[in-house]
Amino acid sequence: MTRPDRRLSVAPMMDWTDRHCRVLHRKLSARTLLYTEMVVGSAIVRGDAERLLRFRPELEGLVALQLGGSDPQVLAEAVRRACAWPYVEINLNVGCPSDKVQTGTFGACLMREPETVAACVAAMIRASEAEGGPEITVKCRIGVDEQEPADVLPAFLDRIADAGVRSFAVHARKAWLQGLSPKENREIPPLDHDLVAAQKTRRPELEIVANGGLADLEAAEGRLAAGLDGAMIGRAAYHEPTRVLAAADRRIFGAQGPDADPVAVARAMMDYIEDEMAKGERLHRIARHMLGLFHGLPGARRFRRTISEAAHRPGADARLIEEALSEVIPAAA
Repeated sequence: MTRPDRRLSVAPMMDWTDRHCRVLHRKLSARTLLYTEMVVGSAIVRGDAERLLRFRPELEGLVALQLGGSDPQVLAEAVRRACAWPYVEINLNVGCPSDKVQTGTFGACLMREPETVAACVAAMIRASEAEGGPEITVKCRIGVDEQEPADVLPAFLDRIADAGVRSFAVHARKAWLQGLSPKENREIPPLDHDLVAAQKTRRPELEIVANGGLADLEAAEGRLAAGLDGAMIGRAAYHEPTRVLAAADRRIFGAQGPDADPVAVARAMMDYIEDEMAKGERLHRIARHMLGLFHGLPGARRFRRTISEAAHRPGADARLIEEALSEVIPAAA
C-alpha cells in the first residue's frame, strides 16, 4: 500500500477527532492526513468492532487509525480486523499520559518498555502484511519522568525501527506520569523540537513527523524547513480549524485553487447533518465540532453561542446551522 503524505496531519485526540470531526476537517482540507481517536485494541477484539472502526472514506478521505494496547496478540488481531476498512495507516499510541491508559499499560508509560513496544509493532506489521493492509507507525514522546530524552529517544527509535517501523510521530515533550494532568502534560514540560529534528539527521531513512506545541501553518512550515518529514497539529486544528486547515492544501501541499471558505464548509455540513440525523444521530454530537469554524472572524462568538445554546434541544436540526450563519455572513459582507 502506498504511504500517505504526512507533511501535515491532525493529531488523534480523544473525544474530539471522531468521524463527524473528520468530515468537517476534510471539507477544509483535501490533503491533510486525519487520525481517529485512539481505539483500544482489546475493545475491537472483544467488542463491537464495526462500531469502533467504521468510517466513510468517501467523506473522510485519507484516515489513519490509532490503536492503544500492549499485548502483541491482541493488537495483531485488532489490526487484522481493521484491515477490512481502507485505513491508510495504523498507529500505535506510545504517547498518551493519562491515568486511564497507564492503568491499561499503554500510552506514554510504554516509553519505559521498548522491548514490549517492539514485540507489539512486529506482530502488528505481520498481521497487516498478511492482510495486505497499511503501514504500522508509532506516536511517542521524547521520554517520561526522570528519563533523559537525549539518551532515551534515540535508543527507543532505534529499537522500534529494528522491529520494522519506519515512520514516527514524536511529541517533543516529556510526559510526567505522576503529578501532572494530561492537560498539564501538553503545556508544562518544555518542548525540544531540536532533539526531534536531530533524529531525522541521525536516521535519515526514517520518517519523522514533529508534534507538540505546533499551532498554525507557519509552525508546520518551520518544521518542514528544518528537515522533518511532517508536522502534526493537535488542539489548534480542533479549536481553530479554518485558520489551520483552510489554506493547508495550497501552502503545505502546493495545490492550486482557492482556500476553503468556512461559510461554504458550514453549508456543506448541513447535508451531512441531515443524513446522519436521519440515521438517529443527534445534532449536538456533530455541531459541537463546528464551534471554532469562524474563530477570530466577526460574528464568531454569536455563531458559537447560537449552536451551543440550541443544538441539544429536542427538534433541533440542520436549519440551526443556517441560523448561526446569519450571525457571520452580514459581518463578512
